[in-house]
Amino acid sequence: MSEINTTSPDTDVKLQEYAEKLNKLRENGVNKVLYLEQEIATTKKSKIISADEKQRLLTSYRAELVEAQKVAAANKAEEKRVAKEAVAYNNKISKTYIAKVVREENDKLSSLKKEYNTEVSKIKSEFSKEIEALSKKYSGDELKEEVSIKKYELKSALFDAKSKYVTSVEKSQDAKNQAFISQVQKNRGLRNGTASVLEDMNLAYHDYIYRFKLSKFFLDNGLYLAILVFFIVCIILAPISGSGNLLTLPNIFTILEQSSVRMFYALGVAGLILLAGTDLSVGRMVAMGAVVTGLILHPGQNIVTFFGLGPWDFTGMSMLARVLMSLSISVILCVAFSCFAGVFTARLKIHPFISTLATQLIIYGLLFFGTSGTPVGSIDGDIKDLLGGRWIMGVINGELVTFPKLIIPAVIAIIVAWFIWNKTTFGKNMYAVGGNAEAASVSGISVFKVTMGVFIMAGVFYGFGAFLETFKANASAGTGQGYELDAIAACVVGGISFNGGIGKIGGAVLGVIIFTGLTYCLTFLGIDTNLQFVFKGLIIIAAVALDSVKYLKKK
Repeated sequence: MSEINTTSPDTDVKLQEYAEKLNKLRENGVNKVLYLEQEIATTKKSKIISADEKQRLLTSYRAELVEAQKVAAANKAEEKRVAKEAVAYNNKISKTYIAKVVREENDKLSSLKKEYNTEVSKIKSEFSKEIEALSKKYSGDELKEEVSIKKYELKSALFDAKSKYVTSVEKSQDAKNQAFISQVQKNRGLRNGTASVLEDMNLAYHDYIYRFKLSKFFLDNGLYLAILVFFIVCIILAPISGSGNLLTLPNIFTILEQSSVRMFYALGVAGLILLAGTDLSVGRMVAMGAVVTGLILHPGQNIVTFFGLGPWDFTGMSMLARVLMSLSISVILCVAFSCFAGVFTARLKIHPFISTLATQLIIYGLLFFGTSGTPVGSIDGDIKDLLGGRWIMGVINGELVTFPKLIIPAVIAIIVAWFIWNKTTFGKNMYAVGGNAEAASVSGISVFKVTMGVFIMAGVFYGFGAFLETFKANASAGTGQGYELDAIAACVVGGISFNGGIGKIGGAVLGVIIFTGLTYCLTFLGIDTNLQFVFKGLIIIAAVALDSVKYLKKK
């Protein structure tokens, strides 16, 4: 029987021959095409080359490019065949080599474990002998002092032994992981840099397993697992308690509809939490925008006067004009008051807790004094149905299923927020300022502009949310009471850290859906409203506690 080849792919002679053959096939073909295309692009952008010289070089490069493309086309079939054969061979020898490395490293790990246990036993045995010797030599306070010193030496010796063991284990794990990474990298090289979807998936899986730690997994996902268990229990208990089936399409759509407007508030406050701040004025912003929207979209003459002005009747305007007018004023007012709080935070370094609390009180006083707390009444039915109604989807399993229109603007808002956070320079600066404002300032980022930008963005989201809030219920100065706490809690549960610079927009979205779903499930099961606050409180304290533990571990 022939001996199994356990040679490393890096030193295998046959694989090197494959690589050399592929290099020859690509040298004057695809590789030269890539080189010439880069040279052409660079020459076009160059500002130090004269126009005549640039034209001469481009003509030369293009002529060479045509020839290189012909060579690439002629060698394409042979290159593909050799690459496929080379990858198959690499996979074959790598499989054997990886198995060998894993076996050797596992044996090494077993040996390291024994050596570590032996070293620990030796250290403890020597400590016991030293304590025994000290007890014969000293007594009283002198003995206590000497024993205390030896205990410190014992802890240091045990710590050094464990550190040495952990380092050796990590090196062994690295060797096993690197063996697989080398296989994938070699295959990519043989394919001239082209990746395989299956290989990328396997690489991601191996990397996850390599880095996986059970303690970290539960620290990162423990709260979500607990909430998932809670929802599963609710789904099981609902039919048993006679409440019906919780997991139906109408119920899911209702949860999403209730989440849709609150999504705007969470998206707004999420940016401030990312800057290690908060916003206590959300609820009052909602009331302000909702009252304005209710006044403008009310059918007929409104009964509400504002600071003695009115009542008004906007029915003479077109529907579109009324909608745009109410939305614009709602956004402008929310942005204005948000900027008011933002200036004190950005310029005078007043914590957002104080600046937004002051803003909340100002808006609250103005609204109640100006309207005397009178509800503005319902809005025009046609407008309410157009923007806040539902589309009939049909009858499914004997139930009429309708799709809430309010979900659409919420989805758009999520996409916009995600784009700002992840695809813009402003979004990256938000993370930088939230993580370390002083370091961000030193690196050239304007902390003032970023902070004000976040407050303005929050005001825009609040304005849109307040406008849509009117489509759910009659607006008054008391509308939105406590919404700021729900929005903040949703962000924290979604993983946006109060310590700043940590979090994703998807976390805020998930947090809103979790909290809305929690409330809906408890109501569906007939749980008392007061007890629902207990569940919410437990989730919030658990989320903040886990966030604090993560922060302390990083420090």
